[in-house]
Amino acid sequence: MTFKFLDNLSQDFSELLNDKEECNVIIEVGQEQNKKTFTAHSAILRYRSPYFNNELKNIIPSDDNIKIMTKPSISAQIFDTILKYIYGGIIDTENMGTRTMYDLLVVANELEFEELFEKLENYLIESKASWLRTHFTFVYHSIFKHNKFQNLETFYNDIIIKHPNIIFDSAEFASLHKSALVSILKRDDLQMKESEIWDYLIKWGTAQNPTLPKKLEEWSDENFMTLKTTLQQCLPLIRYFHIPNSDVMYKIKPYKKILDKQIWNDLNQHSILPDQPVESIILPPRLVLKQELPVRMIELFSIIINEEHASMISSWIDNRPTSYSSRNNPYEFQLILRGSKDGFAPRTFGDTCHGHANTVVITKIKGTDEIIGGFNPLFWDKKIVDFMKTNRSFIFSFKDGNIQNSILSRVKNENYALAYPFHKETTGPVFGHDEFEMVSDVSNFTQDRLSWCRSSNLNRYEKSIRTIDDKFSVIDYEVFRVVKKSI
Repeated sequence: MTFKFLDNLSQDFSELLNDKEECNVIIEVGQEQNKKTFTAHSAILRYRSPYFNNELKNIIPSDDNIKIMTKPSISAQIFDTILKYIYGGIIDTENMGTRTMYDLLVVANELEFEELFEKLENYLIESKASWLRTHFTFVYHSIFKHNKFQNLETFYNDIIIKHPNIIFDSAEFASLHKSALVSILKRDDLQMKESEIWDYLIKWGTAQNPTLPKKLEEWSDENFMTLKTTLQQCLPLIRYFHIPNSDVMYKIKPYKKILDKQIWNDLNQHSILPDQPVESIILPPRLVLKQELPVRMIELFSIIINEEHASMISSWIDNRPTSYSSRNNPYEFQLILRGSKDGFAPRTFGDTCHGHANTVVITKIKGTDEIIGGFNPLFWDKKIVDFMKTNRSFIFSFKDGNIQNSILSRVKNENYALAYPFHKETTGPVFGHDEFEMVSDVSNFTQDRLSWCRSSNLNRYEKSIRTIDDKFSVIDYEVFRVVKKSI
């Protein structure tokens, strides 16, 4: 019989973390303004992590036999959690925000805590799928900076193959990591026409080389070679022999110099004699997925909010003291405009939303996971240049995208609830005056810091949803028409 006393062992080692007497490692973490110093024992660090084992071997100790490490990319909060895991083998996620949990996952991967990494990755997929979908762009782009996020990669690619516009039509498509693009193109079940995949591949490749001439007829052989080099891992994944002949001529032929000669010769032969064998490898056609019942997925209606956000906003519209659940939400959010799809110019907002009432504006803030928005019960009218009166509008924010960190601010001065465009070329939706405005002097809400949200001395809304005079730029924004669901 074997007796294991792991709880007491964990408790004793956790207390050892606070014993500074024999600590011989100092770890400095965080950026300059938020730097913090931790102490630890080299023997424990080396045996718990291959990363620390290798790093400590290469550090020359000081005269008093202390080894110093610096990790500016890791926050003090995350490293404190990591140290508690190293010594006690315990991670408490009960009061941990999902973004913090994801940051912990990234650090666990970096410091080679494989057991912790696998546990956190599986937990996020199984229990925080809604958050992962809401923060699709941020997480999907970041996981390809590392090399072990296989389960998350599969989770996201399973979404992308069914709804490829989520990534291919996004504002961040050009900055997609090459390994991410390769992983998508490898999928046999990617639900896109092969000629469309080719178009996006060329778009991505040219975006990586901004010095290429804008007009294709001005390209030199060297320019084509540059593009070919950029796309060398992607080109073999295109199913060339399943592209219609007309698209081969109009889409592939202009870029034939980036193809191997054998493939181009075989494509020509195949167009004339489709039943004759060719030397090139013919990849199978992509599978068309059949769905017996429509699957209602969060990412279908929005790439910024999920159904939980929508349910809470719906409850605010109805002045409910508690939020609707996603199952009993009486409203449907119908997409009218998406910046990454329709454009970020203020005029686009006016032209597209003109005549629509009961709308919700949703913005995703650049540099954070914050969501800011507002509800307008009135019709948007691009012909009016004035303040609009209503007592039903409100503005709101979700800090870190989390519904638990929400701020609701209802209109207080109903005579100035909304301001319809004073300048059609620069002004988008305006709630109050200085409370929540989307403004851009360069006709693109993502290109400057002239969109802002701040509290006003006029107190047109009950409370500020952001810091006074705190301006922001958006990653993307959406406008929805909110309508009662049919029974």
